[in-house]
Amino acid sequence: MTKKPVNPAEGNEAKAVFEAAAELFSILSTPIRLQVLSSLCDEEKNVSQLLSEIESSQSNLSQHLNAMYRTGILNRRREATQIFYSVKNQQAVKICRAVCNQIAIELAD
Repeated sequence: MTKKPVNPAEGNEAKAVFEAAAELFSILSTPIRLQVLSSLCDEEKNVSQLLSEIESSQSNLSQHLNAMYRTGILNRRREATQIFYSVKNQQAVKICRAVCNQIAIELAD
């Protein structure tokens, strides 16, 4: 039995759905956070590995990583002196990919 898609504009859940979507869009509203999410799609990485791929200072990147961790988009674990990050919220990845793929198609045209 397939589940009928929920129309967030209907019912009592509309406000909560829109608030959750707005929070997700807000946390993903900076290019560096989109880069982080893209970088972590396939494997966990430590801060040094992320810094080698993303142009940023360590303190700036750490602030973004902490914000993404606090909002439940990323997991983190400590191994000795290093902190490793991985994707916790796969829905964020799907949304990011859909939007970025559509923009890439439009820019190519």
